[in-house]
Amino acid sequence: MNEDNGSRYIQPHDSLEAMELIQKLFNQYRRAPLTPELLAYHQNLIERLEGDIHQAAEAEGQAKRVQELDRMIKLMKDWTAIRLSGRPFNAKMRHFRFLPEGGQVKFKRHPHKIRASSSHRASRH
Repeated sequence: MNEDNGSRYIQPHDSLEAMELIQKLFNQYRRAPLTPELLAYHQNLIERLEGDIHQAAEAEGQAKRVQELDRMIKLMKDWTAIRLSGRPFNAKMRHFRFLPEGGQVKFKRHPHKIRASSSHRASRH
């Protein structure tokens, strides 16, 4: 079996793909019990974001992506502080931003005309 180690790991093609992958990984472990291994893994992801991924985003000339990356790094560092203080983290990362869970429930409103004049409408929920 001649497998090279390069095929075992995911190789993102650009900074956006790397950021999406780290966001997906973060959302998977954000509620997991805090262990030294998880903390080391999380710190490694932050270092990767601050290091080579940040350099790649700057090299691509994407100013908006660099701002999103900085926001993502800040959110991940905040997660560390929140979890180390013993508080739960009731949010997830979506589009590289903080998205609180359990937000407001929204109903889709579809106007339904009653068979009368056009001013009479009912909404179904």
